[in-house]
Amino acid sequence: MSDSSPTRTAAPVLDVWCELQCPDCRTALDDLRALRARYGDRLELRLRHFPLEKHKHAFAAAQAAEEALEQGQGWPYAEAVLGRVEELDRRGEELLIEVAAQLGLDAEEFDTALIDGRHILIVDADQAEGKAIGVTGTPTYVIGGERLDGGKSQEGLRGRIEEIADRLLAEREA
Repeated sequence: MSDSSPTRTAAPVLDVWCELQCPDCRTALDDLRALRARYGDRLELRLRHFPLEKHKHAFAAAQAAEEALEQGQGWPYAEAVLGRVEELDRRGEELLIEVAAQLGLDAEEFDTALIDGRHILIVDADQAEGKAIGVTGTPTYVIGGERLDGGKSQEGLRGRIEEIADRLLAEREA
């Protein structure tokens, strides 16, 4: 999922392999917010879906995030759901639709999208690509061809991402 426009294709890309029912991904939110604040449009952050089987609502949450993106609120929706991972575990799709309504999105359309599965192919493609490049857990970051695993610890990852992003931006400007 990317909130970027086609005009931003020259920006370095940070793919964030994430699962919206993952407590570690919730912990990573502060780093992602700091990266977005530091780089703005100079770094494209893309949420990539990697639902884990151990979380029963993760696949539905990924589809819901795609519907939120289609309705123009991809990141705000993902952040809102990540902020409520324990509640998602208990309430499932009911919570996903409630969050959509709280953000002013078309909750009825969310319900329909979860029933008709219109975003399944996007989620499946992200997960397949993640597996192909060695993603095994979330969050996992890929920037400049380097994979950084945040599932064990976020310690030092933001600094490493910033080093790579700064290098890529310097190369682009040179």
